[in-house]
Amino acid sequence: MALHISGLITMVIFYLLVLGIGIWAFLKSKKMEKNSAGGQVEVSFLANRRVTLAVGVFTMTATWVGGAFIIGVAETVYDPTKGFIWALIPLQISVSFIIGGLFFAKPMRDKNYITMMDPFQRKYGTTLTGLLAIIPFISEVMWVPVTLISLGVTLSVFSDLPLSLCIWISAAVAIVYTVLGGLYSVAFTDVIQLSQVFCSLWLCAPFVLASDVYTDLRQTAFNHTFQAPWLGHLEPDDVWIWIDNFLAMSVGNLAFQDFYQRTLSSSSTATARMICFIAAGVVIVLGIPPVLIGAVAASTDWNLTSYGSPSPYERGEAAMALPIILLHLTPTAVFVVAMGAIAGAAMSSTDSCLLAATSIFTTNIYTLVRHQVSEKELQWVIRLSIVVVGTVGTSLTYLDSRTLAFWILSSDLTYTVMLPQLICILFVGSSNAYGAVAGYVVAFVMRVLCGEPVFNLPAILRFPGCSLEDGVYVQRWPFKTTCMLSSLVTILVFSYATSLLFNKGILPERWDLFRVKTQEETAPADGARLGENDKHASEPMLNTLELKKNDNSKPQ
Repeated sequence: MALHISGLITMVIFYLLVLGIGIWAFLKSKKMEKNSAGGQVEVSFLANRRVTLAVGVFTMTATWVGGAFIIGVAETVYDPTKGFIWALIPLQISVSFIIGGLFFAKPMRDKNYITMMDPFQRKYGTTLTGLLAIIPFISEVMWVPVTLISLGVTLSVFSDLPLSLCIWISAAVAIVYTVLGGLYSVAFTDVIQLSQVFCSLWLCAPFVLASDVYTDLRQTAFNHTFQAPWLGHLEPDDVWIWIDNFLAMSVGNLAFQDFYQRTLSSSSTATARMICFIAAGVVIVLGIPPVLIGAVAASTDWNLTSYGSPSPYERGEAAMALPIILLHLTPTAVFVVAMGAIAGAAMSSTDSCLLAATSIFTTNIYTLVRHQVSEKELQWVIRLSIVVVGTVGTSLTYLDSRTLAFWILSSDLTYTVMLPQLICILFVGSSNAYGAVAGYVVAFVMRVLCGEPVFNLPAILRFPGCSLEDGVYVQRWPFKTTCMLSSLVTILVFSYATSLLFNKGILPERWDLFRVKTQEETAPADGARLGENDKHASEPMLNTLELKKNDNSKPQ
């Protein structure tokens, strides 16, 4: 693919524009820190809880509708082994937003938590919460490759540079930009980036559909023309796999820190819920153009294009279906604007997951090592964490170059391990630390034993229908949902059993390591179930920082 000078120039301009907005928002946020009671934490991670409805909808939508979303949906629709039936990510995200707005946004925002792990910290204490937080932290790290692969794909379209080099260049830009700004700058850049994506996608779609190099989509949807029908099909053996993936990619999103970073930063609980409902509709609208473009790619006679034969799928470039279609079926100006906007959207998602991973590490994991943190130390921890997460996430792209592979894996982890924990901590009053530990172990062990081809994990636990295909065991049973439900039942059973054993005196109180009996005896009347170190566990970072500020303000 020849060097595309105008495209590269446009990409540089978009990168500089986003970077400039990030720097402006960063400087503005520094002023806000002086007037914020929460200091660095509140401003960096929650934009001082001043996100309005409009900005909230933009940043919530832009977090999920990034380059991975756009390129991944088109890739799946175009892939003859998948098709549209496997590309329901817009619907899955919309469902997760609606469920989140109905049930999860209110209890989290009402308590003014900082991260999704704070209710665990409030009830179970710092140590156990730090261990539980490892899974959502890993999930966020695994989401980094999703966005970086799409950034690398976009950049590689403009030149003959290797995809790996393009990914590292994109990663460097994203990391620098994220280090400069927190959620405040992310939210403002999201407004610009999502607006560009919306306009560019709907600008490109008519040009693509007006091309005369493809066969009528109504025909290719059901008939084998140049490849398998783009609607795709479900074999009887794949139905349970489809249901399992749909649940993992929809309900599993509710256990991502990215979702709660947006709801917790909103100006009120009502605003947080409305953000979810409106974003659910916007996501569907933004999912239509990549579906159409993917369908056109599957219906194109590539001999009639400047791309030529063989097709992108046959060349192993299915992941680049959308940029290839835009390059060869739209005017140069339209293509350049579209790819620049997609790159900006990908960068927006990248900084979001970097920030989400950093917020969990800083407030819920780092506190295990450092109980007292100054503002200066916290700033360096945040910056260093972003660099490390970005570097590790970028390295993971060598395991698999498919855009959606790591998205599915990260949703898999949050769905099987963290979702049952989150449901119990928010809605089941009888759950306790013993149940949490047992459920955590059961979910993690079961999921590892089920195997994972991307990481070359063999399937030791094989459910009915498991078969060996090309040297890899394929689980056709809904094993992810089975792991999730097993964890949920384990939490409930162990919580009830341990509570009964200690409260009835069957087991001596000195064996009660998590002090379940003490917590239940001292539980307040309003139903809030607090841990033994509630005040310290609830806001350790804020309290410590405030004390440090006061100490530094005293005359020496």
